[in-house]
Parts: sequence; structure tokens; C-alpha cells
Amino acid sequence: IYNAAPAWGVTVGDALAVPDPLLTQHQHQHQGQTFSFLGIRVSSPLSLVVNGRRPPGSALAPPRLALSNPSAPP
Repeated sequence: IYNAAPAWGVTVGDALAVPDPLLTQHQHQHQGQTFSFLGIRVSSPLSLVVNGRRPPGSALAPPRLALSNPSAPP
């Protein structure tokens, strides 16, 4: 689950409800083989319902900022 905190997750047997999912067909080719699969995206892990409850705020991974300046001297 993207943007989920490392300490949070779902396990086999959990009931998972996905409100307002975005279903996307993915197709990738690699070394002459085609891989096709469906992906489901939600805006946040906090929008899921796991075993009848919304995840706690701690289920959301903290934001990270990555900066780069390729023209800056090393």
C-alpha cells in the first residue's frame, strides 16, 4: 500500500474496503515478454476501511522532501 507507514499494514484474513478506487490497466514489456496486470489506487491509506475501521493517522507515511541540483558543483 503506497504511502503507508512501515509499521502499518494489512494481513492475510483482514477485510479491506476500498472506497472510490481508481482501477488502472498496466502493460509492460521486458526482454520480449509482456506483463499485464490491474492496479488499484486510492488517495491515501487513511481512506481505506480495514476490518470495519479506518486506519489511525499513524498509518500514513511521513512526507519526504528530496532535492537535487545537477548544475551545483560537488
